[in-house]
Amino acid sequence: MRKMLVLFLVLSFGKPLLAQQTLTLSDAINIALKNSLDIQFAKNNLSISAISDDKGFAGGLPVVSATITDNEQVVSINQKFSDPTRDTKRPNVGTNNLTAGVTASMVLYNGNRITATKKRLEEIKGLNQQVLATQIQNTIAAVMTRYYDVVRQQDFLKTIYQSIAASQKRLEVLNIRKESGLANQADLLQAKIDLNALEQNLQTQQLVIDQTKTDLLNLIFMKPADASILIRDTIVVDNKLLLDSIRKYMPANPSLLAASQQVKVNEWLEKETEALRYPTLRANTGYNFSNSKSAAGFALLNQSYGPFIGINLGIPIYNGGVSKKQQQIAEINTRNARLQYDNMFFDMETGIVRTYQSYKSNLLQLQTEKKNYQLSSELLDLVLHKFELGQSTILDVKQAQVSFENEGFRLVNLSYAAKIAEIELNRIAGKLAP
Repeated sequence: MRKMLVLFLVLSFGKPLLAQQTLTLSDAINIALKNSLDIQFAKNNLSISAISDDKGFAGGLPVVSATITDNEQVVSINQKFSDPTRDTKRPNVGTNNLTAGVTASMVLYNGNRITATKKRLEEIKGLNQQVLATQIQNTIAAVMTRYYDVVRQQDFLKTIYQSIAASQKRLEVLNIRKESGLANQADLLQAKIDLNALEQNLQTQQLVIDQTKTDLLNLIFMKPADASILIRDTIVVDNKLLLDSIRKYMPANPSLLAASQQVKVNEWLEKETEALRYPTLRANTGYNFSNSKSAAGFALLNQSYGPFIGINLGIPIYNGGVSKKQQQIAEINTRNARLQYDNMFFDMETGIVRTYQSYKSNLLQLQTEKKNYQLSSELLDLVLHKFELGQSTILDVKQAQVSFENEGFRLVNLSYAAKIAEIELNRIAGKLAP
């Protein structure tokens, strides 16, 4: 029966597979990490926060500005003095006013608001780094889940192939008996019906595989029309994960670290808001130049220039209690961020325990199911052999086939469930890698 199955697979799918592109799990993950729009979005946010993490952006560096103004005018002058001989009255007199200056201003003190702002910008950058790490872990987990779903569906297909091989063997025996005049026509018709039903199941399962592959290609941002993929893989479960080890790594989970960073961001924002109630001391310096010319009048030329330096002190006295209310709101936002972290930590810890319980249960069932699958395979071979010898009925064969199919499907599903639990535990621990 095994030789017939191999021959059937080669004849049915040998040529089409040659035109397909083999896709490994590592390839799928690397393509997804490269093409993922969510990861690109997270990277852009990280770049923005890295640019913003600057002392000048926080207001801690001097601000230097230069201004130049040049006004040309035509005016009428009518000037009278105590000495009538100095009186001037002229229309359309050209005048020019030129002013220029360079000013530098720097905050000397504002309640340490600049320091708080700079620290907040640093924490935002750290927050976005953890958001990016979280997105990478989530993307890898999603790709692995979909990839192994394809492997699972393909394993279902193998079970159907083996059952078809058994049905073909049963039909072959019945045809031989028919030629000898010993076959029951009803048994022969039933065998053909069962074989046709299995071939329909085969076609349906192939559709499921094709659609699952399409979903995988969509997940890694590849157009289905661009690639017909071939996946040759098996589900191998790591049975050595320990609950204490996962719990140990949980605090380093990127999502938890991001929530912790958000608490710090809010704490520094709270300090920034508090600083609004303190005086602001600012130093100013610069250089001014002024030049005024007139074609007539009392002053034909007026020119001044020179440096200046000064101190500006702004003291907030009353603004309707807005600053105080802003500080109260910032404190509440900080408390909310801590609550969100605590809630996430609790949910994640609960999720670890539940997932680990599922993981261990699936592993235990998997050991038993492997034995059951082996027994059902041996039973099917035995019943087929006895059917050839006329020592079992068609119903015995069919029952053995159904048992073999059920055990095969159950074995694959348990392997897949254990693998998904393993992926989730590693995701929580932040240990998934391409």
